[in-house]
Amino acid sequence: MLKLFRKLGIAGLFSVVLSGLAMADEGANGIWKLNSGKVTVRIAPCGPSLCGAIVGLAKPLDKTGRPKVDKKNPKESLRNRPLMGLPILANMKPAGENRWRGTIYNADDGRTYSSYMNLSGNNMKVKGCVGPFCKAMVFVRQN
Repeated sequence: MLKLFRKLGIAGLFSVVLSGLAMADEGANGIWKLNSGKVTVRIAPCGPSLCGAIVGLAKPLDKTGRPKVDKKNPKESLRNRPLMGLPILANMKPAGENRWRGTIYNADDGRTYSSYMNLSGNNMKVKGCVGPFCKAMVFVRQN
């Protein structure tokens, strides 16, 4: 009987550890708003990674009243795609507890940067980097 309880205890501990790992991988899923309010992003699984797309803009229209587009994209064929729904975080893979590494696309300059996300409660710091130089942004969970 004691052996049975030990096996059940070990199995229970193992399942708690595995569910904790799954939660860590999914902890960034959801809707996140840049602390300035400029942009809102939905982060969700895409294959084995996390990806993020724009789902809200503080100013969604340009000066002519039309929806903003990806006008700075280096590929001319992509310059007319709307910013709403634009994928900006890609291939974000786990890089430690509540941390991910991948790429971020910046529609303001049309460039893609290496990126790091660090989750802390309802705040997530996202860095875009060129070599050792990084710019950090803080997003706040909305759901």
